[in-house]
Amino acid sequence: MSEALRVFGFHPVHEALRHRPGDVRRVWVAERRSGRRLGAVEELCREAGVELLRLPTADLDRLAPGVHNGFVAELRREPAAAVEQGDRELVVIVEDVQDPRNLGAVLRVCEGAGVGRVIVRERGSAPLSAVAVKASAGAAEVIPVERVSNTAQAIEALRREGFWIYGAAAGGREPWSVDLRGKVALCLGGEEKGLRPRTRALCDELLGLPMRGRVESLNVATAAAALLYEAVRQRSTGSGGAR
Repeated sequence: MSEALRVFGFHPVHEALRHRPGDVRRVWVAERRSGRRLGAVEELCREAGVELLRLPTADLDRLAPGVHNGFVAELRREPAAAVEQGDRELVVIVEDVQDPRNLGAVLRVCEGAGVGRVIVRERGSAPLSAVAVKASAGAAEVIPVERVSNTAQAIEALRREGFWIYGAAAGGREPWSVDLRGKVALCLGGEEKGLRPRTRALCDELLGLPMRGRVESLNVATAAAALLYEAVRQRSTGSGGAR
């Protein structure tokens, strides 16, 4: 069904039932599945009035082309209502992240760091597929994600709202030397080429992490974690670098 999204694995299914039960259409569970996790899913399905169906594992394998661990849920593709949470003055923009597992990992980092909004450039980026949702460990179900067609327009809109725009790029300033308090948007580029030239040009500042070992770069989600948690540190302690 084109209008539905299937997520699989206990944690994505459990988080969907907890945080957006109105968007869960049905849940499938492997016939031989038992134990505490099954009990938790059954209870949430009862509370939300969601249909729970038992299927042979072979049928579940056809429904979920991945490691489902005995749990699959069918969701509406778009949430019925946006989830308001996180720091609305901390925004992440993602473009050209093509591996859905990397996109899911970035969303997991963003949710953990309390990001209030994630903007993903539609063209050139991985879809918010079941693989991405699973990699996010449930974060994709609770953090607001907006797909846009034009990164530059999104940046300009944020700038009009008073945001400072920072881009993650090799050779940029160390994040602890920059003031990451207040309205901050962090731009993350793709696995191969990083930020698009136009996006780089629109950033107020480029931020980079010093590479003191032999590897030349970090995975996009790892870099995002380092940069965002420096922002978290500054915003928690009230001390930051220069702007």
